[in-house]
Amino acid sequence: MKYILFSLILLLSFSGCQDKKETQAQHDTKIAQEARAQLLKEQAEAKKKQEELEKKNKFSKIGITTEDGKIIIDTNITKGYFKDLAHKMKTKMDKIHKDLEKGIIENNETGINVDEKHINIDLNKTKSFLDNWGKKMQGFVKEFDDIAKEFDTQNKTIKDTDATN
Repeated sequence: MKYILFSLILLLSFSGCQDKKETQAQHDTKIAQEARAQLLKEQAEAKKKQEELEKKNKFSKIGITTEDGKIIIDTNITKGYFKDLAHKMKTKMDKIHKDLEKGIIENNETGINVDEKHINIDLNKTKSFLDNWGKKMQGFVKEFDDIAKEFDTQNKTIKDTDATN
């Protein structure tokens, strides 16, 4: 009898430990899921802030910022940006003009070489150059389109705010 009672006590204590281990495992799993959800939420917030910062930096290059539903244009920065852009383009155009006057054009990127006697065109390089140039121009146009859309969104927000007041 003594052995049966002792065996029963041992058996019950082991089953109690097993339940406690399962409960602890469930608790640990729940904590891990909550931590993972919190991490994903923080990552999404950080990504959103990074995108907003990049957008602000993109506009700030040309002197445009947005704060509290207002669009602020710093004309000095805008003028400087376009003057710098015009200077770079003028420098490149002057170089091309001088090369044309000399009768020599060497541009390995475009695949076109012109000297006094020959014109050599590498169609593969020219196609690649035009493809890359087209992609850059599309990116440039897309940036201006994004800026215009952002202005439209800001303008609509301002109009909606004014209409409710």
